Amino acid sequence: MRYFSITALAIIAAVGIALSAAAQNAPPPPKLEPVPEAPPPPPEIANDPELEPQITIVRRDTETIEEYRVNGKLTMVKVTPRHGRPYYLVAGGAEGTFIRRDSLDSGLRVPLWVLFSF
Repeated sequence: MRYFSITALAIIAAVGIALSAAAQNAPPPPKLEPVPEAPPPPPEIANDPELEPQITIVRRDTETIEEYRVNGKLTMVKVTPRHGRPYYLVAGGAEGTFIRRDSLDSGLRVPLWVLFSF
């Protein structure tokens, strides 16, 4: 048993010496060129006043109507009755039709499962 452990140590030492000799003879790594500077960022779209929605608020005795327009085109209407829940009229197509929604929630639900608990 002692002979096996001495042999194993001799093999490990021989491999270590061979690897260190190979590492010393390896060519140096090539020199890297400097990284070029990044291009300038694109102009900010969020700062474009034409893309900001224009909101027109009309208050009546029974309800408040908020009209949202982008580039002069009516995209959404929020109707808040004096008694009741607000609802939305969202542009549904190119024909100028509107779809009524009780909320702006898209209904997408991402599943959230508990995999591990501690």
